[in-house]
Amino acid sequence: MSHAMRAAAILKRAVRSKNNMMSAAAAGVSLLAVGMLPAAAQDAAPQVAANSSLSLELNALQPSERGCRVTFLVSNELGKELSQVAFELALFTKAGMISRLTVVDFKELPVGKTKVRQYHLPKLDCNDVGRVLVNNTTQCVGDRVEADACIRQLKTKTATEVTFGS
Repeated sequence: MSHAMRAAAILKRAVRSKNNMMSAAAAGVSLLAVGMLPAAAQDAAPQVAANSSLSLELNALQPSERGCRVTFLVSNELGKELSQVAFELALFTKAGMISRLTVVDFKELPVGKTKVRQYHLPKLDCNDVGRVLVNNTTQCVGDRVEADACIRQLKTKTATEVTFGS
């Protein structure tokens, strides 16, 4: 018999035997104390569905007067609104050497929304970028969203010849 079924049976007996809500409440508190009923705090724990995702596409790298303009498409399919999302990226040369670390901030991402974000990376030759690695999440904030949900649920793809992912 599962813990939940056992707990329900004990509560029913307490209500029947005493016909008293105080007895049922006391039995419920006792069961909660010994771990036979799930605590409300567990129900309030941050949750993101396992099949949900945060999609990040490296869409373009274009030379600009300021260096290299990098364009991303980001889509929030986590099922939860994100008030802050930022990632640390590691950029590698075509020879495989780390060129730089940088943080890209996508700000807020409503559920189901796709955004285009561009970043100018000064003194970077776009033609020398061989790989962009999503190194980590620096911010992943939202109501009932675990801090690591953005990196755990991240799905990457590229529309360029540059390798992109985590």
